[in-house]
Amino acid sequence: MQDLVALTFKEKQLQKLLEPEISLMGFELIRLRFSGNAKKTLQIMAERPDGTMTVGDCTDLSHALSPLLDVEDTISEEYSLEISSPGIDRPLTKLEHFEQWVGYKAKVELNQPMDGQRRFKGIIQSTKGSTIILDMISELLHVQFSQIAKASLVMSEKLLNRHQEQRILSD
Repeated sequence: MQDLVALTFKEKQLQKLLEPEISLMGFELIRLRFSGNAKKTLQIMAERPDGTMTVGDCTDLSHALSPLLDVEDTISEEYSLEISSPGIDRPLTKLEHFEQWVGYKAKVELNQPMDGQRRFKGIIQSTKGSTIILDMISELLHVQFSQIAKASLVMSEKLLNRHQEQRILSD
């Protein structure tokens, strides 16, 4: 099954190169983007299995990945390496992320319009196979993961409370 971690051919090459090292260090690669016109940026979002990501973790990943990128020389132009946590209103790039965040509000953008609409917001009710079910109050939206172009959590009090609880537990 496809994921939304990397989208372009170049990003998928970088994912294939970097993800084993990221995993070996105990992190999950959440998103990888290579963007910019005059000034290119390689953005890597990662976190530990418990959802944490410290400044020290970002530094450690940067120090581990920079030499790998230099040796493999997969990026010919000048670029900046940016490593961060996915943040509170994190991107949802894998089917498992939707399973993990059942009960939380998400925004979803589809590859193709459904009933003339591409963007939806709702509470993640459940997943069944590769179908994600969003409760949009007036109706339930059933969407295949493969139809999703982009998705993320929506900031809410419930989400902030969970984030605070995780921070307390990790301290």
